[in-house]
Amino acid sequence: MTAAEKEAVEAFRRDVVEPSMTKLVMIDFWAEWCGPCKALSPVIEKVAADYADKGVLLAKIDTDANQFIAAQFQIKSIPTVYAMFQGQLVADLTSARTESQLKGMLDQILKQLPVDSAEAKTEAEIEPLIAMGEQVLAEGDAERALSVFEQIAEIAPDHPEVVSGRVRALVAAGRLADADAMLAAVPEEAAKAPEIDRARAALDLARSAPPAADLQPLIAAADADPENMQARFDLANAQMAAGERDAAADSLLAIVAKDRDWNDGAARTQFLKLLEVVGLEDPWVSGQRRRLSAILFT
Repeated sequence: MTAAEKEAVEAFRRDVVEPSMTKLVMIDFWAEWCGPCKALSPVIEKVAADYADKGVLLAKIDTDANQFIAAQFQIKSIPTVYAMFQGQLVADLTSARTESQLKGMLDQILKQLPVDSAEAKTEAEIEPLIAMGEQVLAEGDAERALSVFEQIAEIAPDHPEVVSGRVRALVAAGRLADADAMLAAVPEEAAKAPEIDRARAALDLARSAPPAADLQPLIAAADADPENMQARFDLANAQMAAGERDAAADSLLAIVAKDRDWNDGAARTQFLKLLEVVGLEDPWVSGQRRRLSAILFT
């Protein structure tokens, strides 16, 4: 190799190979005269910036200035975009010409590789704190749960589980307007997360299930006329508002068993919303789903 080629190899090792030992490096082979390269560059650069916390770096290789490096990679046309991890090419990203396509490919790669990232470190740090907040919320201490989630939000303000916990704690504390405002401020992409759906369901459920000062009159009304589905439904809503999920589930399933189509399936819809609010991974939810299936399919 010539001195220039040795210098190019050393620069590539320093700027691309070494960082790839812990990061996922996107290598963009381009040239000043290449029109498609100029069109793709802003897309690649934006995605690289968006994914920096996920452990993604961008290395741009001018093929005119680095002909020896381009030859080693057998670059036939540009733009060509590769992904490298631990010194090995792991994907050809050239076909991704839009932001969504490139992010989709990176998401798939990042799921499979142990890439060192700030996001992963943050996740490990806040995971036990989120569990603590969820436990406190499940125990019914909404104000303390809100305090826990707000402290976590100082570390990861946009984390879906953190936002969901804060919203559900606000709902449990009766601060529905604040919960609504927080949900409205969630970025569009993050709003698609299932954790945000859970928070949204909690808010919807709280609005459709207002608390009652005394459950006894509602219980008496439902028991007095087993055919009165509305009375049973009103009781179920009040039981949910009071945090009596077992009793609420019993009341809603009693309606489904009696008349599953009552009020356009309102009882079943409310029952499923209750399960979503509790959390689909909760063992209690699995048991309630089996109860519903037994009613629907027997």
